Parts: sequence; C-alpha cells; structure tokens
Amino acid sequence: MKLAIIGTGYVGLTSGACFADMGNNVICVDKDHRKIKMLMNGEIPIFEPGLDSKVHRNVAENRLSFATDLEDAVKESQIIFIAVGTPPEEDGSADLSHVLEAAKEIATHINDYKIIVDKSTVPIGTADRVKATIQSVLDQRGVDYSFDVVSNPEFLKEGAAIDDFMKPDRIIIGSDSEKAAQIMHTLYAPFCRTYDRVIHMGVRSAEMTKYAANALLATKISFINEISRLCEAYGADVEEVRNGIGSDSRIGYKFIYPGVGYGGSCFPKDVKALIHMASEVDFDCRILKAVEEVNKDQKELLVNKVKAHFGEDLRGKTFAVWGLSFKPQTDDMREAPSIVIINELSKAGAKIQAFDPVAMDEAKRIFEDLEGLTLCSSEYEATQNANALILITEWKQFRYPNFERIKSQLKEPVIFDGRNQYDPMTVRKLGFTYYAIGRP
Repeated sequence: MKLAIIGTGYVGLTSGACFADMGNNVICVDKDHRKIKMLMNGEIPIFEPGLDSKVHRNVAENRLSFATDLEDAVKESQIIFIAVGTPPEEDGSADLSHVLEAAKEIATHINDYKIIVDKSTVPIGTADRVKATIQSVLDQRGVDYSFDVVSNPEFLKEGAAIDDFMKPDRIIIGSDSEKAAQIMHTLYAPFCRTYDRVIHMGVRSAEMTKYAANALLATKISFINEISRLCEAYGADVEEVRNGIGSDSRIGYKFIYPGVGYGGSCFPKDVKALIHMASEVDFDCRILKAVEEVNKDQKELLVNKVKAHFGEDLRGKTFAVWGLSFKPQTDDMREAPSIVIINELSKAGAKIQAFDPVAMDEAKRIFEDLEGLTLCSSEYEATQNANALILITEWKQFRYPNFERIKSQLKEPVIFDGRNQYDPMTVRKLGFTYYAIGRP
C-alpha cells in the first residue's frame, strides 16, 4: 500500500519505519525543514532503540522517504495518517490545532477516495471534527471525492516502540465504514501472523480506548505510590507488598513499581485531558483527580527525604543525580520527575551534578539557565565530591554500580533511591545511609 504519515515525531516516524518494513511505500511529511533535512541525511531526531537501523534500511530500499510538501504525498497515497502533536492547553484540554490544520491541507489535495487516520491521541469526537473540516474544504473546492475518517490510536511504549508496533498486543480500528475497516485490516494483517489482534469498534469508542488505557496505567502507578507511603508509615516493605499483590492474576506485576511518579508525553497529558473531557459534560472525575494529585506529591518525595536528612537549607551541599529521562531507554524528559527534583533542590540552595546515558542534550535545553547544575560525562563523575547520591531513573547501568567507588567519592555515604533499585540490607552493610520508597 501507499501511505502518507503527517508528522515525524515519536509516533509518526516509528509508524512510518515499521509500515515500510512490511513492504509498504511510505512518505513521512513534516513542516519542520530542519527535521526533514536531518532524516534525509540519515540522522534520527529522537532516541528509540532499533529505530535508526529500521529507518536507514527502508530508506536504502526505497520504501521510506521524507518531504516537507504534503501535496504529492496526499495525491499518491490511499491512506493518510495524522500523527501530529496534541499538546495540553492550560485547562488540560488537548490542542487540536495541528490536527485540524493537517485535515484542511489533506482536503486541499484530495484527488480520489482516501482514508484519513487519526493516529494522534485525540479527544472523543475529534474524528467527527476532522471529517467536517475535510468536507468543508471539499465543498469550497466544488468537488465530491469520497473519504473516510478512522481512529487508530497507538499503544507504543517509549523504549520498546519497535517491538510494540511489530508485535502488538492489540490493534484498535475505529470506523463507521465497512470499506475503510477492511482496508485497514488488510494493512495490519502482516502484523498479525500468529493470531488476529485487530479489534474493530466505533470511532468514538476507539478514541476513548486510548485515554482509558493510559489513565488506568497511571492509576496503578499512583495507587502503588500511595500504598508505599502507608508502608513507610507502618514499617511494612512495599516491595514485599508488591510481590504479594502482583501474584494475583487479576492484578499482575506491571505498573505497580513504586517510585518518584510518572512522567512522559502520554500519562500526564492524557489524564488531564480526560479530566477536562469529563468537565465538559458536567462529570467529576474524582479518581483521576486523585491520581494526578498523588503523582504531583510523589515527584516531591525525594526532595522531602533529602531535606529531612540534611535540613531545609541546602546551601553548600552538592547532590549527584543519576537518571534524567522520565524512564529508561528514552531521551524524553517531558514531565520527568527529575525536572521537579532538580529545580526544588536548586531552590533550596543545592548544587547538582547530573548524568543520564542518553538525555544529556535534552537536559541542556531544559536546564539551560539553571545555576549550580553540572551535567557530567559519567555516573561516577557525578558522584565525585557530592554529599549524597540521588537515583531517579532506573537505567540498567545503574543497577549494579561499584559501591566502594561511590562511597570513596561521596563526602557522606548517603543514597536516596527513587526506584527501590538496591537491596537495603546490602547497601547498609556497606556503610551507606539508605533511603528508598516505602521501605522501612
């Protein structure tokens, strides 16, 4: 099939490369000339394991190309994916300006039957707005081309997006058109060789499914973080509790790891959007409001522990920070707990020596004007002459560090473990004062 994908961000570029890998001809379009130039030169603007090789291979085999002009892409493609950003507005609602702008431009160049696919995460009713926008432009043009709008939300985990796309848990296709649904099913058939993972539903149900999935996962994270607070207060170990409840098949082990709160481009934005959508129909999302509030507090927990140990005034103190991205295997720092923690430590007068395996360029951009922050070239450069180590992101290379080296470098042998990565008995036997999440 011939596909066009509007937007070369995380979703668009990953989708384009994976569709091309299955033999489709894909053109990815973006108005960002700098980004398209990078892609044409073989540079990948985002970090995602395995994405670079997939892009390079499909470009070399002429199945994947990039452009800044949408006209040819629309005219030559049967299916056009909209994968542009939907950033949150101040009231929590999703900004659909880029989606509707893309719809207008698509309509300007439609020359035959087309399927327009909402791949971006969008509120319920967006497909109807896209359809109305396209029809309005066609009416202005005085042409009568048929088209269908489909909702096909993505369920990609940053750091594992390639595997998620190539071996999906499910593929949601929301369509009110049997013709469009069958074509989309055919497109995804190569991804379902062992069994059919395609789930067909109405457009609005598909739009809601994406939000409901992310909101439930965020709820699990806030739930275990709230339980961790109770465990700490009563002398229980949340890791033992997690094993106890996770063994229940109805609950499972995924997304019940206590920590410093969730971040990234999806969970915070989607929870806010659902809360706003509820307010639009005079419904109070009490659970999701609590999820958001718990997460906000959790991001400040390590700072509170630091201040409880060293005092409210942190002037003259230096802290080593390991991990800046919101999760491992990505350079994404959107809504990352590290931003809150570093800013709060800085406000209290502390200096910070930070390291992340892949997010250093992003950290330079975010913390450009922050005084007292040093971005280091390694984890051990960060711990040199620091008063304590603060672990925020659980990168694999941090799991079994050289504790003797850390102890010799720190001014005080203190570790604040925001991911419960280390065994309390082990590090305390080595002479460290150790603080974790929800552990006695």
